[in-house]
Amino acid sequence: MSLLELKGVKKIYQQGKIEVPALRGVDLIVEQGEFSTIFGPSGSGETTLLNMIGCLDTPTEGEIRLNGNKVSDLSRKALAMTRRFNIGFVFQSYNLIPVLTAYENVEFAIRLIDHTSELKIKERVLQILEEVGLKGLENRRPNELSGGESQRVAIARALVKEPKLVLADEPTANLDSKNATDVVKIMVKMNKELGTTFIFSTHDPMVMEYAHRYINLKDGMISADERRG
Repeated sequence: MSLLELKGVKKIYQQGKIEVPALRGVDLIVEQGEFSTIFGPSGSGETTLLNMIGCLDTPTEGEIRLNGNKVSDLSRKALAMTRRFNIGFVFQSYNLIPVLTAYENVEFAIRLIDHTSELKIKERVLQILEEVGLKGLENRRPNELSGGESQRVAIARALVKEPKLVLADEPTANLDSKNATDVVKIMVKMNKELGTTFIFSTHDPMVMEYAHRYINLKDGMISADERRG
C-alpha cells in the first residue's frame, strides 16, 4: 500500500467572480521512504500541492489518501488530527514560537501526541536536538539562534513525533550555502535511518541533488516525474 495517493486533485480559488485554477488535475503516488522534490516556475502550484498533501487545505475536486485513508473529505477537526499524528512540517520562515526555548519548541510538538512520562519526553527531546546538532543550545530562544540553528529546531520539531511524512516548503531559502547543506544532510540522514518520507518544494539546485525523485509542476499539472537511478 502506498503512503500517499492523489487522484485527479484540482484546486480552484475564487477571486470575486473569477475562478483561478491552482491545480488542474494532479495524479501522484508516493511510497514510504521516498526523498522527493517538487519544483516548477513561480505560480506553478507547488505550495498549493504541499498544502493539499499536508491536509492544510482541501481539494475542489479529486481524492487524497494517506496511509490508505481518504482524507480529502474529512472535517476540519479530523484533518487537524491527521496533521498532528502523521505529518511533520518544515517551513521557510521556521515558524518557531518566539517566547519558547529550542527545547520547549520541540517539546510542545511531542506533548500534543504523547502523554507518557516526563522522563521519556525529556529524553526524546534532548535526543532529537542532539541529532540535529543543537546539543548545548537547548535553552536558547529563537532570537538567540542563527538562521541555520532555527531551521534545525524546526526540523527537530517536525521529527520528534516520528511522523511518516515530512513536508518542507523551501527549507533552505533563508540559509547560506553551508547551513543549507547541513540542514539537508540532517534530513537525508533521518530518511535513511528512520525511513521517514520527505517531500520538498524547492528551487535550490543543492537540495535537488539529494533528491531521489523529481516532480516538475507546470501550470498546476505534473509535466515530468523522474526518478534518479
